[in-house]
Amino acid sequence: VLWLGGFALQRIHWTHPVGKPLTVSLLQGDIPQELKWRDDAVRWSLATYAKLTLNSTGRLIVMPETALPLFYRDVPREYLEGLAAYAKSIGSDVLIGLPEAETAGNTRYFNSVLSFGASPTQVYRKYHLVPFGEYIPLKPLFGWVIKVLNIPLADFSRGAKFQRPLRVSGQAVAVDICYEDVFGEEVIRQLPQATLLVNVSDDAWFGDSIAPWQHLQFSQTRALETGRYMLRATNTGVTAIIDQHGRVLKHMPEFKAAALNGVAQGFAGETPYVRFGNGPVLAVLFAGLALVVLRGRRVASR
Repeated sequence: VLWLGGFALQRIHWTHPVGKPLTVSLLQGDIPQELKWRDDAVRWSLATYAKLTLNSTGRLIVMPETALPLFYRDVPREYLEGLAAYAKSIGSDVLIGLPEAETAGNTRYFNSVLSFGASPTQVYRKYHLVPFGEYIPLKPLFGWVIKVLNIPLADFSRGAKFQRPLRVSGQAVAVDICYEDVFGEEVIRQLPQATLLVNVSDDAWFGDSIAPWQHLQFSQTRALETGRYMLRATNTGVTAIIDQHGRVLKHMPEFKAAALNGVAQGFAGETPYVRFGNGPVLAVLFAGLALVVLRGRRVASR
């Protein structure tokens, strides 16, 4: 019944195209993880992404997570203004992954994506943080881990739980950062308003392993269950364009500094998952558990 039901539901077009097809340029800088956060390598990162951006022609240009290894306030103004001016000159928007520092009151840090170009500047701040990688749980007990392991930027704060899609390049873009796209119930918080999904990641930590490809499969699942294109921009791979059926249309080889150019389509509408999330699955699981418990009691009472 589940198989037949799934097959039947898959044949229904839950979403429909909205807006014109969108040219995209997804940037992959291939900055080695052991160099990325070193002071003497910052110029390399900035130069790499400036070159890739200024040679891109997509209406939406996307850099990966923390592509610029500087706080937003510390990035040279002329650098950002140059990228924004170029994007504006070709009618484009560029999404840039970089950390932010908010100094009003207690200083807080965010893993963010900011937009620059033809549309007004907007920001998405990562909500689902990696424990011991981006924040230290029970900090009074485990705060020493940051110093011992020398983890860069391991004290981020959460962004807001509910954030609006970024209005860029004629689309409403739901951004998620790194492994946030593993959690479908969090991705759909920006839907059905969002017409396009974007994931920015840095999976360089995993080296030449199967982990980046597994992460790509999570992105494919998010595209399929929401009925929307997913654009992935990563530091070392796997940078890819995924359609609304979860199929990888194009991807770039790992460990190569280049731009993946292609076309994406915005989609509107609600799939069952966008509307109900994990609710139906959890209901079935709890119902099954209840039946097992009831059956066990009946057997025990005989």
